[in-house]
Amino acid sequence: MRERQASQDARRAREFEAFVAGAAGRLLHAATLLTAEAPDDNPRAQRLLTLALAHTYVCWHRLRGEDPYDRARQHLATRYAREAWHQHGAWHQHGGPGRTRPRPGPRGTLAGLTPQERLILVLRLYEGVAEEQTAALLGLPAERVRVICDRAVTVLTRPPQGTAPAVSGPKGGAVMKVNADRGVGRTAAARAGRRAR
Repeated sequence: MRERQASQDARRAREFEAFVAGAAGRLLHAATLLTAEAPDDNPRAQRLLTLALAHTYVCWHRLRGEDPYDRARQHLATRYAREAWHQHGAWHQHGGPGRTRPRPGPRGTLAGLTPQERLILVLRLYEGVAEEQTAALLGLPAERVRVICDRAVTVLTRPPQGTAPAVSGPKGGAVMKVNADRGVGRTAAARAGRRAR
């Protein structure tokens, strides 16, 4: 009996090691995107990955044909959502937690998004999880997942609003600045003339 149990444990350990060798890199990258940390300085992402892999190992014998990568990704996402909920307030209130203060030091590409936007964006676009599966995992309607994903993509692809960069004007190299709030352009010479009066 002990020999059989030892044999099963050894086989389980070998299978899990092979799984980790193949999946850990991609899961770590997903966790790094979720935490918005720099790829070379990602302690929160490494912690999320370690917890997800530990949970997957504990459930390994119960998978029975289920994809272990899906299980690890699901645990990674739910763990991240739970931590974000505890850190930033109620997840579902007013469309998710508010914008977080940026972490000091290097920031990842997705740092400008809310935790909920990052989670949905990573699941939908990086991991390729279907909209309905993402909605079921997070307990949101599929339409809400679509709207949040679209909003996150818009935030990432559009520059932040504010004063636009200076552009050379047509007359004598005068500089034209665009007031982003009103969409009105004024030349530097015209502003200087108004101040002189």
